[in-house]
Amino acid sequence: MPAATGVLPAAEAGTVTLGGDLSVNRMGFGAMRLTGKGIWGPPLDCAEALAVLRRAVDLGVNFIDTADSYGPYVSEELIAEALWPYPAGLVIASKAGWVRHGPAIWQHNAAPGHIEEALAGTLKRLRLERIDVYQLHVPDPAVSFDASMETLARLREQGKIRDVGLSNVTLEHVERARRIVPIVSVQNRYSFSDREWDYLVNYCEKNGIAFLPWGPMAQGRKANEVIEKIAAARGISTAVVSLAWLLGRSPVMVPIPGTSSVKHVEENISAAGLRLSDAEFAELNAVAPRPYWLRV
Repeated sequence: MPAATGVLPAAEAGTVTLGGDLSVNRMGFGAMRLTGKGIWGPPLDCAEALAVLRRAVDLGVNFIDTADSYGPYVSEELIAEALWPYPAGLVIASKAGWVRHGPAIWQHNAAPGHIEEALAGTLKRLRLERIDVYQLHVPDPAVSFDASMETLARLREQGKIRDVGLSNVTLEHVERARRIVPIVSVQNRYSFSDREWDYLVNYCEKNGIAFLPWGPMAQGRKANEVIEKIAAARGISTAVVSLAWLLGRSPVMVPIPGTSSVKHVEENISAAGLRLSDAEFAELNAVAPRPYWLRV
């Protein structure tokens, strides 16, 4: 239901503009977890997965992130089944660059031919003629990065892609890509407890590029102690505090938390309306994050 202010909950954190003309609410939804175990196959409860997507949109989410590798294909198919014909203003972002051969198995493929085939499949499954945002899911060490980006640029020129994004990249990748095609978003692992890509967030903010953090929930003993303290004082979940910190971190931050539960999607989206106090934000920022591979 709408918030007390009359603004839909996902809109309470404001908006960000992609590519200069595509405005989305800063609380999005990531559709990876709608699939089966190991991001493989259909969900255990298909009706719940469809309900999650519809509830997210009802609450004001107008940016949904997916990929052809989620399932594979399952996530895109669920989005179309749940939401097509799509409501006005809904932005769907998908990706290519991984191929799947089994649960929790991921293999690089960002070859130009594969990207073209992947996009064609994505458009068919999502029932679209053009996708709003199409992202290179990950650079392929066996394929020229420039060749991958040139393919995305060509598909954009053909009218099959509105805007291009990147995922799992370095600053060098972003700068190289921008010399080939405009980049509207970067999606990397990032959270309160995992700030390895702080400098890339700052770069995106400076250059008007949306940053989509995956793995957005705080982890680690020390991080959780502070998060739990603030959550308990406010009577909310640690997930909401984690997401609120992200929203306060940068105006170009667009969290895309995923879940297969209607209850949890409602909880996550409520974070858009939470404003941490200056004292809370300072206390959180005083906790030094640990490297991803050392978190305990």
